[in-house]
Amino acid sequence: MKANLVSAIKPTRKSTRRILIGSFIALTSLLAACGNDKTDSTAGVETEAPISTDVDVEIDGGAPQRIVSLSPTHTEILFAVGAGDQVVAVDSMSNYPAESAAVLTEISAYEPNVEAISALEPDLVVIGDDFSGLAEQLSAIGVASWVSPAPLDLDEAYQQINDLGKVVGHADEAQSLTQKMQDEIAGIVSEIEAPAAPVTYYHELDDTYYSVTGNTFIGSIYELFGMRNIADATEGDTDYPQLSAEFIVSQDPNVIFLADVNCCGATAENVAARPGWSGLSAVISGNIVALDDDIASRWGPRLVDYVQAVATGLAAYVTSQG
Repeated sequence: MKANLVSAIKPTRKSTRRILIGSFIALTSLLAACGNDKTDSTAGVETEAPISTDVDVEIDGGAPQRIVSLSPTHTEILFAVGAGDQVVAVDSMSNYPAESAAVLTEISAYEPNVEAISALEPDLVVIGDDFSGLAEQLSAIGVASWVSPAPLDLDEAYQQINDLGKVVGHADEAQSLTQKMQDEIAGIVSEIEAPAAPVTYYHELDDTYYSVTGNTFIGSIYELFGMRNIADATEGDTDYPQLSAEFIVSQDPNVIFLADVNCCGATAENVAARPGWSGLSAVISGNIVALDDDIASRWGPRLVDYVQAVATGLAAYVTSQG
């Protein structure tokens, strides 16, 4: 199946990360330029994006039976709520769960090929951030879509899972999943004793120092533990700023979280070897946390794993301080 869908070369993880970050920045800049039309001119890209815009998608004959997922996050959700058998194709970056490999294609979630999607005869296409206007293009050829970009916090993530479960005929399973996630995350957070002073952190998206502010969904995870994001000290109109090495050094974060391990080969060792970084508190105390890129950038069922990774990193820092 997948060899005949798209003739374009599949991008590397690193180049795809660049495309994604670039898309966020471009959209953020556009929204900033239109700031006078917004109720909150300080809001970032995620706050402007509607959540679950097509909850009441109408599918002839009931629940969709030929779903194409163009979002790795939503692929994980679809399989987690029991809709895996209804999925006939997923995008090139949907690498989890293992069962999704059977329907993996070369279709790009960031530069989708409408003809290739149409050839799959889907009755529903699941889209994350619709940067390219794909939903409108699909509508023009009579294909239903469900668009739901990144949430701003956990509550919106849970709601999104429940909404998608409803659309694909697995509402009860979705409700059970989100309740389990809420319980597990609450348990993880409750086990961590808050430090006397806020712990500062740097979250690295790639090896050119792109990061996130506390206004993002990623930032909301750290906020669960009262941690302070050094990127919040930057001045700009994007919640995905490119920091400088000098800025990071000047902020001297207590903990460094690397979300560019898979894409860019980041390790505690090569971070410590960066010019001027050997004196950072996080480097000296060994508080550099390697994250799975995928888990740290998706808001599906593995959010529990991400929260646990942050909790473990914070606990290690507290222990290192005696």
